[in-house]
Amino acid sequence: MGSAQEFWRLGDDEFERMLVLSGEAGQMELKLVVPVSAQAATCAALGVRMSRASARRVYFLDTLGLALRKHGIVVRVRSKARQAGDSVIKLRPVEPRSLPGRLRRSKQFVVEVDAMPGNFVCSGALKERLGAGDVERAITEKRPLRKLFSKRQLELFAAHAPAEVRFDDLMLLGPVEVRRAKVTPAGMDRALTVERWTYPDGSRILEISTRCATAESLRVTKRLAAVLRAHRVDIADDQLTKTQATLNYFGGGGDRRVPTAA
Repeated sequence: MGSAQEFWRLGDDEFERMLVLSGEAGQMELKLVVPVSAQAATCAALGVRMSRASARRVYFLDTLGLALRKHGIVVRVRSKARQAGDSVIKLRPVEPRSLPGRLRRSKQFVVEVDAMPGNFVCSGALKERLGAGDVERAITEKRPLRKLFSKRQLELFAAHAPAEVRFDDLMLLGPVEVRRAKVTPAGMDRALTVERWTYPDGSRILEISTRCATAESLRVTKRLAAVLRAHRVDIADDQLTKTQATLNYFGGGGDRRVPTAA
């Protein structure tokens, strides 16, 4: 437990809170961001060739002032070349015990704790599978973006969005060009997901992640930390989720740079 707490850079109270939340959620995603200066070396060390990784585009929807983010709502769509895309309405943060039973029982609604060095958050996501090309057609043909979301997703949005924000008023933020690969390095008993997000100005985020059940989280964290040390993978001081970095980049009319970029 001590090595896991050290890896996640959390104090005693925060670490205990993370374990309690993950127990209620039942699932964790362990993730970390690599400094921009170490991204190429990290990919080489893990045997990842991004030129061969699967490609996708990610878009977020929010208001200019990021009203949804301020109210703990994330709206996202993804498109994949010649493959099914998806849409998601995510609540973050959430308290698992406070969620309606009907929502928790849904197979489409996933509750998990995202743990990064120095930070963690519990989220609940309702995802919908889309047909190949649905996202790009909706954007290029200027169709209502609500058509990419199911009735249940729109109901979830309406129940949690601020009263003054209508779904049809949301702005499309993106795209971000994404490359995604899976690799199981020596010493790891499960696959790691390596994602590179590239923004319009060329700045990039490289994230490494893996999922596990709560009961396995301490063991998986210990092994992950050992594997990263063995492969000399650096961990960025500024650990932001991809969602946070993207909304910072596109939203609010602010500084359009990715914090982890040089």
